[in-house]
Amino acid sequence: MSERGRQKNSQRKTKQKRRGSSERWLQRQRKDPFARKAADEGLGSRAHFKLQQLDERLGLLRPGMRVLELGAAPGGWTAYLESRLKGGQLIVCDSRPIQTNLETVVIEGLFGEAETDARIAELLTGRDLDLVLSDMAPNITGVRATDQARVMDLADLALEAAESWLKPGGSLVVKLFQGEGVDDWMGDLRKGKQFAKIRLVKPKASRPDSREVYAVGQQFLVTG
Repeated sequence: MSERGRQKNSQRKTKQKRRGSSERWLQRQRKDPFARKAADEGLGSRAHFKLQQLDERLGLLRPGMRVLELGAAPGGWTAYLESRLKGGQLIVCDSRPIQTNLETVVIEGLFGEAETDARIAELLTGRDLDLVLSDMAPNITGVRATDQARVMDLADLALEAAESWLKPGGSLVVKLFQGEGVDDWMGDLRKGKQFAKIRLVKPKASRPDSREVYAVGQQFLVTG
């Protein structure tokens, strides 16, 4: 077979793999009750139900709260937050577009970058927040060790936001992926005694085969 023929054959196999992956994803979506419910109710994605279940289980939200959401795009959590924070304030942050209502404050940029952090700090006058939520996730490289290290770096950033801006009694919710570093990170969080209650939670709306979990710290204790 000529070099050109080998290239065409390789391209054809790649396209077939992509079609197969797309079809498997579509089949999984059709079978998934939370994906179907999100589509039926015009909610965009199952993310809405993840936060709803965390809220119902842990009592995270109430009207009048001031909340910072990191990694907010495309807005699955944002819509739920807007429905719960009547009379409060929601600040959302992401470099990608976020669907919001007019009252929500949008910070365009990546949290952890100096300019983005400064813009958030301008809105806050100290320990102003009742809740810090992070649904941040790295761009996947496919190298598990690299991807997991990036997940833990983002968890550290979310914790830094909580340490800087949470009120006494406030809460932190951080998305993690089970793997290297999670046990140590949770252990350090407990040793730090910054939160009276710390737990690792997997909402039912998270797919059973997903490594996704959420670290939740409640009743923030200001130590410095």
